[in-house]
Amino acid sequence: MSIKFSGWEALCDKSKHLKPGQAPKANHGYTMYHGTHKTTATTIISSGFRPSAGGTLGAGVYCSRDINKAMGYPGFCSANDRVVLKLRVRVGKVKKIDIQSQHLQTTWHQQGYDTAWLPAHAGLEEDCVWDPKRLTVVGIAHCTDSATKGSLEKLIKQEQKKLEGGQDMQKVTKCKFCGNQPQLNHTVEKCWECKDAICPFMDKHVCHKHS
Repeated sequence: MSIKFSGWEALCDKSKHLKPGQAPKANHGYTMYHGTHKTTATTIISSGFRPSAGGTLGAGVYCSRDINKAMGYPGFCSANDRVVLKLRVRVGKVKKIDIQSQHLQTTWHQQGYDTAWLPAHAGLEEDCVWDPKRLTVVGIAHCTDSATKGSLEKLIKQEQKKLEGGQDMQKVTKCKFCGNQPQLNHTVEKCWECKDAICPFMDKHVCHKHS
């Protein structure tokens, strides 16, 4: 008799940084970077990311663990108008895009993946995250305008306080699935196998569909 196991067990990754050549582990959080125009940075910090309609890896929010990749974006403006946002990204289920998986280069999300990872070959590595709620702006990694940088950092702190205040109001409303995060922080999803309700902050989920 054979038993097919489906599910996961999340481990605490104490490393905040992952080298560009290292494969991201599913359900871990990593520091990444996103380049944008300084006027757009304010909107991203206050209202969140707006996923692109397409690109090398299809639709989603593009970022990279290599700050040099983010430093080149956006391509249509001068270097002094560019801002590199420092992010905390919960990658979820990751699909590495290589020669064997080129057919999923823009359709990985339809196969149940949350993030696509394109390793560095001729260029610099990049990641595409489907759900913008998986990305949180935590700092300004690069900005040549000190006044703009200070303003953006102040806005980041304000948004963090708003979130913390919302959490205080929601202390009694803990997620019934993970039990350790306020429901405000995340949305409940369905297991890709058994379709049970799950959330991204669960430490462990075992699917008994095939047992």
